[in-house]
Amino acid sequence: MKPQLVIFDWAGTTVDYGCFAPVNAFALAFQKFGVTPTVEEIRAPMGMLKRDHIRTMLAMPAIRRQWEEKQGAFDEAAVEKIYGVFEDALMESLSQYAAPKPGVLGTVAELRARGMKVGSTTGYTDKMMAVVTAEAARQGYAPDAWFSPDSVQGLGRPYPYMIYANMAKFQIASVEQVVKVGDTVADIQEGKHAGVLSLGVLEGSSVMGYTQAEYEALPQAERQAAKDRAREIFLAAGADGVLGTLDQLPQWLENGQV
Repeated sequence: MKPQLVIFDWAGTTVDYGCFAPVNAFALAFQKFGVTPTVEEIRAPMGMLKRDHIRTMLAMPAIRRQWEEKQGAFDEAAVEKIYGVFEDALMESLSQYAAPKPGVLGTVAELRARGMKVGSTTGYTDKMMAVVTAEAARQGYAPDAWFSPDSVQGLGRPYPYMIYANMAKFQIASVEQVVKVGDTVADIQEGKHAGVLSLGVLEGSSVMGYTQAEYEALPQAERQAAKDRAREIFLAAGADGVLGTLDQLPQWLENGQV
């Protein structure tokens, strides 16, 4: 069945190359309470609703140990304290991380030329998305719809409901007509739980975790090794395919591969 709707993630997929806005805000939030997470620990739950992201990090052994040493046992009050600092830090910086990634505008134009709708889902809240969508639109990127966890009773990734909200808006009859594209394991899980074709994208992804300058400066062998590692992460999560860059999507839709 021919796809009628492509649903993109935001940070790390269509904007914010490398997905750095939330990484920096999570680091600041935990450091505020004497806990220093690694970048790998911060990125592992990326794509989730942000409170769920914090809960997942607090359950990690090294972070839990640091928290208990500095703050005592953690509970929902701890989640809210960290979230408050995280949200403030993120809101202050979000507009600086809303630039469309290379290839996004051309890909969206091509999809629309084929008569397809462009939806989106996110781990950000509506309040955060008000900043991101305005700045992204100013720079030329505005999907036909977006839904946050706020739109679906807080049931963000890996739940499938934001995808179903996109389908309902565009009256898409079957999950066979939908493709989800994202840059995190949570994105792939969201898509698979919804029963739609799910693709990971490598360059500029949270899984790879490079700025554009860092990635372009890598020697060819290191660049390929990084891409291979990220590809395996997506495939292990159940991805139906992996794109090197977002502008490979139209070809994938034609051929089922790139």
